[in-house]
Amino acid sequence: MIVVTGAAGFIASYLAEVLNQQGRTDLILVDDFSTEAKKNNWVNLGFEQCIDREAFLPWFEENSASIDFVYHLGARTDTTEKSADILAHLNLNYSKTIWEICANASIPLVYASSAATYGLGEFGYKDEHSLSTKLQPLNLYGHSKNDFDIWALQQTNTPPHWYGLKFFNVYGPKEYHKGRMASVVLHTYKQIQEKGQMQLFRSHNPQYKDGEQLRDFVYVKDVAKVCIFLQDHQPESGLYNLGSGKARTFYDLARLTFEALGLEPSISFIDTPLDIRDKYQYFTEADMSKLLAAGYTGGFHSLEEGVGNYVKEHLIKEVG
Repeated sequence: MIVVTGAAGFIASYLAEVLNQQGRTDLILVDDFSTEAKKNNWVNLGFEQCIDREAFLPWFEENSASIDFVYHLGARTDTTEKSADILAHLNLNYSKTIWEICANASIPLVYASSAATYGLGEFGYKDEHSLSTKLQPLNLYGHSKNDFDIWALQQTNTPPHWYGLKFFNVYGPKEYHKGRMASVVLHTYKQIQEKGQMQLFRSHNPQYKDGEQLRDFVYVKDVAKVCIFLQDHQPESGLYNLGSGKARTFYDLARLTFEALGLEPSISFIDTPLDIRDKYQYFTEADMSKLLAAGYTGGFHSLEEGVGNYVKEHLIKEVG
């Protein structure tokens, strides 16, 4: 059986759907399944069992012999989370226990790290292990992810194969519940439906024009392909970037959403909220050379391809 934590959330529920499409319904789905807004993400999946995240660890300890692989994608993902206790519980200590059970039972593990570990990118965006202790994340969420990466790299008792995936800006179907943390594609689509226009954050950095802040946007369908590649091929263990490898502007992201709907762009700018303004990344771009050297040949959607597919095949049909 395969464990998928965070299965009511965005990336994990999409991955579970792809595993179903490949004939794998022997899934143990783990999350807090009480949130009504997330119900559509998991209720139609094929699975062996759903387990509440607080009941999972003792269950896993008892049933580890029946588990073949673990995707630990569950986490507190709100980058504005101010509670160090919540982040320590869900993003650090919970992950340590999963790691230790996987190590003791020889179960391969993929877990979710984050590009938030890179902070302002002072050391670039290369997934070299030696950089982990130098990185300066901009928020508590990024620190919690980097703290676990550092801890994992220090362990001598490890899963037989393990991969910490530094997700960049993931967008795509099943993110509909994420509210403020959803992608700009979804926000643009909703604002077009409601107002016929889109408001992006103004630049507060003189090096970047309004809307020209750059991020590495990666389609969730590519994320799922990489996860399954790691399960099937088991290259060298370690931290791996997971982006598209190509930085693009927020303006491009919004413009392409309009174009996918056959509309002329109508885009204006508002001030970046004060609570995130001083911790705002103006440029991210994943160095993908390590994953490619490990043998991944599945490719990545261009922004044009990904946004077009997301809008036409999912948002129009699923959000309305």
